Amino acid sequence: MRLIKNYLYNAGNQILLLLVPLITVPYVSRVLGPHNSGINAYTNSWVTFFYLVGQMGVMMYGNREIAYTRDNLALRSKTFWEIALLQIIMSSLSLLVYVVAILATSSPYKLYFLYQSLWIIAYGLDISWYFMGIEDFKKTVVRNSVVKIISVALIFIIVRGNHDLSKYILLLGFAQLAGSLTLWPYLKDSINRVKLSKLNPFSHFKGSLLLFIPTITTQIYMVINRIMLGRMSTQSLLGQFDYADKIIKLVLAIVTAASTVMLPHMANKFASGDLKGIRNSLYNSFDFVTAFSMPLMFGIMAIASSFAPWFLGIYYAHTGYLMFLEAPMILFIAWSSVTGNQYLMPVKRAHEYTLSVTIGAVINILANYILIKLLNVSGAAIASVISEFAIAGIQLWMVRKSIVISKLFDSFWKYMLSGVVMFTVVFNVNTRMTMNIFSLVIQMIIGMLIYIGLLFLLRAPIIKQAYTILKNNN
Repeated sequence: MRLIKNYLYNAGNQILLLLVPLITVPYVSRVLGPHNSGINAYTNSWVTFFYLVGQMGVMMYGNREIAYTRDNLALRSKTFWEIALLQIIMSSLSLLVYVVAILATSSPYKLYFLYQSLWIIAYGLDISWYFMGIEDFKKTVVRNSVVKIISVALIFIIVRGNHDLSKYILLLGFAQLAGSLTLWPYLKDSINRVKLSKLNPFSHFKGSLLLFIPTITTQIYMVINRIMLGRMSTQSLLGQFDYADKIIKLVLAIVTAASTVMLPHMANKFASGDLKGIRNSLYNSFDFVTAFSMPLMFGIMAIASSFAPWFLGIYYAHTGYLMFLEAPMILFIAWSSVTGNQYLMPVKRAHEYTLSVTIGAVINILANYILIKLLNVSGAAIASVISEFAIAGIQLWMVRKSIVISKLFDSFWKYMLSGVVMFTVVFNVNTRMTMNIFSLVIQMIIGMLIYIGLLFLLRAPIIKQAYTILKNNN
């Protein structure tokens, strides 16, 4: 029951993260325009590397280590303070290097780069990993909800024209920082104080470094396309790509919310030696993400061409085409979130996870270099799909001796067939309707009814999973 509640909390948080852009993106994209949106994406892509260096893989490492020690208050407290101190030390060093590097550059975007440094401070103080480790997702969700609602209101009040890019960057940075700070008071009743002399933060350096490598590698292939587009193309096309990629990732977050919840759960099972339970959870999770990602993927592909210019503005017509090209990433990332985050990481096979994302990053860089030259911004979208497919395939190959791979795909054809039929109908409806909020809701309802109806007819396993959950809760 707690696992279901945690998923609902985390899924609710992801839905909130989805709803906020639904409110702000149409406004910001029009007010700032593609060029300024591209500058924000470009400068934020660079600061991403620095705040990740500061975090040193703590988000995953801390989550897992707290899950291992959560039943021992003294050990859990010591573990928390050591990891938090390591995070603060590394973030401070990262911030120093970043500021020095920016002051030494002659970039026309120097001021924007400096404003983005708030993200390094915010992530240096982020302890959400602790609450994830003890499987208390309610606090992080409440925190995010309050901060997001306030930041949405401030965006409409403060960001009024294309000259307000600085205000927009500062607002997002301060919102992230406020969110990090609001979690600290919750520690009072959860952990004990530990004398500084008894702490050895660098004892966690190697472990966090091992998880930092796949984290930074993952970010490389997530932002390298933006950096390469910023240098090989125009800021306007980068702005088009950035919004397409964000919309895809926001939709995907609803599915991958399961991985955030399952990581500490699986880690705890591993610590107690329940390997059979891990495998059964893996099969169910893989079926779950396949069932949910398929309609999201095909749904976006069906409506993308008319949704983008309606939602973002007439200057973003090409964004719809990029969304169509990137949509398959939803399925591939959903798969790798299960094999990587829900299996390889909790059972201490991080080196294999690292290898898979490293290969994916290399493929992404090479594909971007070749395809951007050939296809410009469309090449960046295709390169992203290729790299995510490679990562999912490599991780499936890595776990082939631990689980029955064919069992993961037993019902794949049912979800694929249902998705294709749904796409065909919704795409045809979309071409015959003018895009507005009413027609969007109609198309979503039609798609859901067709997809769910076919799953019932085909007796897909996800229906049985849903029935079991509802039965256990009654």
